[in-house]
Amino acid sequence: MAAPVSGYKIVAKYPHSTDSYTEGFFYLGGLFYEGIGLVGHSGVMTIQPETGKPIQRLDLPQQYFGEGIVDWGPNIYEWTWQSHVCFVYDRFSLRLVKQFTYTGEGWGMTRTAKEIITSDGSATLRFRDPDTFKETRHIVVRDGGKVIDRLNELEYIKGEIYANVWHSDRIARISPRDGHVIGWIDLSGLLPASEKINDESVLNGIAYDAQHDRLFVTGKQWPTIFEIKIVRQAAK
Repeated sequence: MAAPVSGYKIVAKYPHSTDSYTEGFFYLGGLFYEGIGLVGHSGVMTIQPETGKPIQRLDLPQQYFGEGIVDWGPNIYEWTWQSHVCFVYDRFSLRLVKQFTYTGEGWGMTRTAKEIITSDGSATLRFRDPDTFKETRHIVVRDGGKVIDRLNELEYIKGEIYANVWHSDRIARISPRDGHVIGWIDLSGLLPASEKINDESVLNGIAYDAQHDRLFVTGKQWPTIFEIKIVRQAAK
């Protein structure tokens, strides 16, 4: 049986730069952290939510296409699409601390208290040791019998993995235990089509403020970050 679908309610809006090709996104200590992609435009930023302006920014070398980011202790990890390099920065200075290599593509990243979770555009989510970046286990995401691929940006919220699905207006809520889809959040209509720069301006970016139980979503080159509440849809 297919997982239930919920809707949304917009609670608040925050500015977002239409130059930012969002690949990684999280909220920590009153700030948004964003990893942005595109060759020659990739980097990581610390952003003041009220203004949308970066208070810190580190640009990646020209050859890298930046992807997901995650905080781990005093550091931020940022990996790359097809270069097989994950950079580790000091979160406060954005100074490079070390780097890892891995096989396959880099897409999204999030974490539990013990592990980093990554997506690679397939239906597989990999759990990694933060000290080595080596895979410790993986799950394949399914909604009933249907395999759900193109998993992109990730966020770990209340024991579930929230995942953007590339070129979809839905977020999957996934069990980290076995990969089954617990439910969907349908964000259709969140940003009017007229405000999207092009066909690649897709929903991508989930951030959670655990202290105040706030959920934020955005997209690639969207002008807005939305704080939303999940609304259960009445059975039809």
